[in-house]
Amino acid sequence: MSEATNAFIEQNQSRFLNELKDFLRIPSISTLPDHASEVRRAAQFVADSLKNAGLENVEIIQTARHPLVYADWLHAPGKPTVLLYGHYDVQPPDPVELWTTPPFEPVIRDGNLYARGSADDKGQMYMHVKAVEALKAVNGKLPVNVKFLIEGEEEVGGESVAKYVAENPQKLKADVALVSDTALYAEGVPTLCIGLRGLIYTEIEARGPARDLHSGLYGGAAPNAVFGLVELLSKLKDEDGTIQIPGFYDDVEPPADAEKQSWASLDFDEKQYLAREVGSSALTGEPGYSVFERTWARPTLEVHGIAGGFTAAGAKTVIPARATAKVSMRLAPKQDPEKIVAAYKKFVREKTPKGIETEVRVLSASPAILVNPDHPAIHTAARAFRDILKRETVFVRSGGSIPIVGDFARHLKIPTILMGFGLPDDGLHSPNEKYKLANYYAGIMTVAHFLELYGQ
Repeated sequence: MSEATNAFIEQNQSRFLNELKDFLRIPSISTLPDHASEVRRAAQFVADSLKNAGLENVEIIQTARHPLVYADWLHAPGKPTVLLYGHYDVQPPDPVELWTTPPFEPVIRDGNLYARGSADDKGQMYMHVKAVEALKAVNGKLPVNVKFLIEGEEEVGGESVAKYVAENPQKLKADVALVSDTALYAEGVPTLCIGLRGLIYTEIEARGPARDLHSGLYGGAAPNAVFGLVELLSKLKDEDGTIQIPGFYDDVEPPADAEKQSWASLDFDEKQYLAREVGSSALTGEPGYSVFERTWARPTLEVHGIAGGFTAAGAKTVIPARATAKVSMRLAPKQDPEKIVAAYKKFVREKTPKGIETEVRVLSASPAILVNPDHPAIHTAARAFRDILKRETVFVRSGGSIPIVGDFARHLKIPTILMGFGLPDDGLHSPNEKYKLANYYAGIMTVAHFLELYGQ
């Protein structure tokens, strides 16, 4: 990395931090309609930041839901083009009472920046903006062509950005995409993620009687929507965690032996993982598979919440007429979301208890993705990571899903570099989400160094 770029980043650390804090103070919760104005305010903050960094053609693109932000700088003839993606929307902070400090008032404790969105993804996305700003300020130009596409719906499925990418392949044409929305395997270990699971997110509604009924007068004869839904959900997996939907595992391929050997070489203590990260009495899941296989390479089915009936203080003896469950499935590479949805709907229909009617609503569906680790841009990213963090880069998969990576592969025909600087204990989507300040600055340096190297 050039000494001038490094010096600029170090000299401006305080300003970069204060700008990020201002960004984090905007409660851009995309799933809550009453926060729509705050989501727009965050989009404007991103657009202003891109302009101040020297980007051109900055535009806030209105969509059916929340805005996209686009910008570019295309004055490096003969050089590759990098598409930089991130998201400015965040998860709700609930339960707020579990936060040590207010979720939208950034606070530094023990070298960590605590706030909703600090690691997912405002802090990581903002590294890209500051890296480009540093290179432009020092050199008057950039070593590569760049395009930014920042969205405000990642936490609610990303429908608008998916539609935009599909409809604008020429505008977004690039050689590679760069995304920082993942984590280091461990503190100080440069990590490139080359695989993501797909995600199908659904809602099952169960309907029993026409209205809530008195359990004394009708109990024993009338179907109970909550109990019927629980009975249905219990049939989706067996006691070992094996999914019972016929054909669900047909297209699942095991990771290559070389990849499994690489995972086995990582420093991992299952007891510490259980105690420090999971915090339960035991781990669960399919027998015969390692934790990495179960969380990175195997498909899953989870119930995220159940609503229905009476849950307030005191007693109310009703037989609920309606109940709803949120159910998702993480997919392995080669699994087809449409095929899985069809099998899932058929299973729900056939296993619905007597007297209950069910409806499945699919809120989002995206496939898994694998990136070729031998792509030249991946090699360059690994080198940049190694140069800044002074350790060899490791290659992992993530159990999470970033649907845009599949959209880039499908519509733009480009691979995505998943270069994240979070840590496993950052508490994404949980109270007291944090982002290590040292990683914020290291991320700015690494992204800048990657762009320099890729331009060579």
